[in-house]
Amino acid sequence: MSSSSTFRTVPPTADVVIIGGGVMGTSTAFHLAEAEVRDIVVVERGDLGCGSSGKPIGGVRAQFSDPLNIELGSRSLHAYQDFPHRPGADIRLDTVGYLFLLTSTQQAADFEISVRIQNSLDVPSRMVNPRQAQQLCPYISTDGLVAAVYSPTDGHARPGLVVQGYAHAAAAADVTFATHTVVTGIDTVGDRVTTVHTNHGPIACSTVICTAGAWSAQIGEMAGINLPVRPVRRQLAFTVPLMPPAPRIPFTIDFTSSAYFHNSDDGLLLGLADPDQPEGFDTTWTPHWLDLFRAVARRRAPSLADMDIVGGWAGLYEDTPDHNALIGRSGELSNFLYATGFSGHGFLQAPAVGEIIRDLYLNREPFVDITPLSADRFRAGAEIRPEAHVV
Repeated sequence: MSSSSTFRTVPPTADVVIIGGGVMGTSTAFHLAEAEVRDIVVVERGDLGCGSSGKPIGGVRAQFSDPLNIELGSRSLHAYQDFPHRPGADIRLDTVGYLFLLTSTQQAADFEISVRIQNSLDVPSRMVNPRQAQQLCPYISTDGLVAAVYSPTDGHARPGLVVQGYAHAAAAADVTFATHTVVTGIDTVGDRVTTVHTNHGPIACSTVICTAGAWSAQIGEMAGINLPVRPVRRQLAFTVPLMPPAPRIPFTIDFTSSAYFHNSDDGLLLGLADPDQPEGFDTTWTPHWLDLFRAVARRRAPSLADMDIVGGWAGLYEDTPDHNALIGRSGELSNFLYATGFSGHGFLQAPAVGEIIRDLYLNREPFVDITPLSADRFRAGAEIRPEAHVV
């Protein structure tokens, strides 16, 4: 299967149309096809994985503060560990752990509570002191460090390889991938979607699944559904190859600033969520944000502040108002499902969410109750506690 194939016409009918060919769309397609759902079309506006899933390295972790996100992360971690066997692809999973650096007693108290919840769900996270944190990551300075949290089973992998692994397996099960195909409209009759219109023709369908990431609000609007997702640019950078080579370190995050760094090939990858970044679809890489990173690094990891940069990458987060995902079945349109708004956590939750959407489609009970992630929570004003907005 070629991710760059284009369609002059799309199939005129389908049982399931999945809108969005990133990690969430391909995971959903794989899990549906594995359950012997047939006649699936994935519609993607560019190449597979060209949106948020195109990032060079994606963190995978089960360290969250609430049981639902912990379970989504933990289930996905196990799936990524098993990825060479199911669906069968090397995703360059590197289980280096995640290390959160904490600089206030309040942060330490909050994380102690989270660690207890994580441990109760079989996540082996633990509090460590500043000296232990420095042993795990020699780059960091202990000055001003109160505590840290480490979970050894977390790490990072390559989202592009995950997308291709899911897509190849789905294509082998006869899923159609319509790349370079733009959704232009959605027809509804009563409480059902009937047709998805594209620039390569209409598709009459029985079910629509929106996995369109940062573009989901527009898809929802076409169907008359509110999916409150906004695009926000996030940027990262790569250092020059390091000599001597960088030690193998955890995915390390300064919790206060969101600055993070970890190994990447023969150097380091650096990133930070610019708090002043306006929303929008611009993915131009503009290295001025590195000044923010260097200011943090001078305090927290001094040798990183002066490392030479060879380039970088910009992509989109798909943010919701409370930084938690939107997963569910529309209350207004019974055959419209959605999995979007992951606010930087989509890659690390994609295997579990693919399972959940499969189960919703088949009217089966998912492994975890995702009712709190319904898009209707904003209408009801019942937002769940915001997650920390880090990678």
